[in-house]
Amino acid sequence: MKQILDNPAWHALRTHNRALGHVHESSAYFLPEVSPFAAVEGPALDGLPALHEAIPFDHNVIFVSNENVEVPAPWQVLAAVPGYQMLYNGPANPVSDGPVTIPLTTEHVPEMLALTSLTAPGPFSIGTIRFGHYEGIFDNARLVAMAGQRMHPEGYAEISAVCTHPDHLGKGYARHLLLRQVNRIQQAGEQPFLHVRADNARAIGVYESLGFVIRTQIFYYVLKR
Repeated sequence: MKQILDNPAWHALRTHNRALGHVHESSAYFLPEVSPFAAVEGPALDGLPALHEAIPFDHNVIFVSNENVEVPAPWQVLAAVPGYQMLYNGPANPVSDGPVTIPLTTEHVPEMLALTSLTAPGPFSIGTIRFGHYEGIFDNARLVAMAGQRMHPEGYAEISAVCTHPDHLGKGYARHLLLRQVNRIQQAGEQPFLHVRADNARAIGVYESLGFVIRTQIFYYVLKR
């Protein structure tokens, strides 16, 4: 039986993230300035052709699936990136002592774009901040670490854009920001989860040390219309 997190983008766009995208019959996609993720309700082979017709823009999209699928025409596959979906299974309501964190707003978007461009934690666009709950750590008025939220299906919340400037690695900033996000999500009565590339051993180690466990393999298909 399929579980909500087997198809997180679809369930997010059907529930808490519905204001950030569109759902048309069995196809769903985020606004391109918010996120490149798109989804279908049922099996990928059945739904992807209809998704191709439903999307009204020419930007590339990322289709997320826990199944390794053959993407049908007329889509062109630009990349197929394996990863993991990890679910928090650590202590309840963890607390973390660390540097002061500052809520990030639209005025911080240029710095957020610069930091994510440098560290490549995953897709981040000018409107991604609309997912909410972004916090940052500053050093001499410069943003050096941040984390926030992305997909928000019913009962779950995804921690995303966890990144630290290379000059500030090893200071525990990612751990601090992650635990703050976990605490916030649990206080809301939801379960934290995240996605990570399979080749990002350093990040996977950090997540596992905090109580995240691998739930399933995940595949990111970068698709061109």
